[in-house]
Amino acid sequence: MRGRRDGTPLRPVVVESAANPRVKAILALRRRRDRERAGVILVEGYEELETALASGARPRSLYYCPALIADPTQLRLLDRAGGMGAELVELSRPAFERVAYREGPDGWLALLPMVPTSLEQLELPADPLVLVCESVEKPGNLGAMLRTADAAGVAAVVAAEGVTDWGNPNVVRASKGAVFTVPVAGAGTGEVLEWLRARRVAVVATTPDAGVPFVVPDLTGGVAVVVGAERRGLSPAWLDQADARIRVPMFGRVNSLNVATCAALVVYEALRQRGRLR
Repeated sequence: MRGRRDGTPLRPVVVESAANPRVKAILALRRRRDRERAGVILVEGYEELETALASGARPRSLYYCPALIADPTQLRLLDRAGGMGAELVELSRPAFERVAYREGPDGWLALLPMVPTSLEQLELPADPLVLVCESVEKPGNLGAMLRTADAAGVAAVVAAEGVTDWGNPNVVRASKGAVFTVPVAGAGTGEVLEWLRARRVAVVATTPDAGVPFVVPDLTGGVAVVVGAERRGLSPAWLDQADARIRVPMFGRVNSLNVATCAALVVYEALRQRGRLR
């Protein structure tokens, strides 16, 4: 193992016991208030860490378990993270399996600074396409929408009245690390509406009660596609303030499309109208 950029050797801390205070500290970060207090985001998985580091994130601590790492070439990540100033901590298999939040862990986990989530830090291009998620509860849905946003080049994803925070480990996992590649923010509904109006971004609300299919309205200018929680849908605040209401037609007997799927359909319709699918 090579040394740091300043020439000092990398000396990983070794933790054998699953009851070690470091292990307990990681477990505490499963709680939102502890993550926010520490200002960190917990990232598990080699692929997710690669995405985070490629986006410019600098890990504070990197935890790894040699017994779980199937590909030895992945160990190069130790030099990379150590060169960024990260503390390296080797965990025994029992210790790592205790802190892992995914089934079949691959032996990689890190603490990184929380991604910025202020509306004011978002910089929008001309005619931006923004995705707004109101009160979406399931981390898997938020993560899936982030993956769609990354794939589609969406300018930003905003959580209005966010129930789940962007630092939730399951959001990071479901997004495959896209929380580091897509600008995100969170605020109350009134603040988000004011922010959109100030930037002349039209509000397009998705609701099954709309009479207009999602392929009809003009989605080529500055547009915010707004989706709501699956059980309740969008609140009256969004529906009343919307410049357009649209629906995704469904012809089956059950409510088959979840919020992430609906968001993806509308986002890609916007791309089609903008001529970006050619």
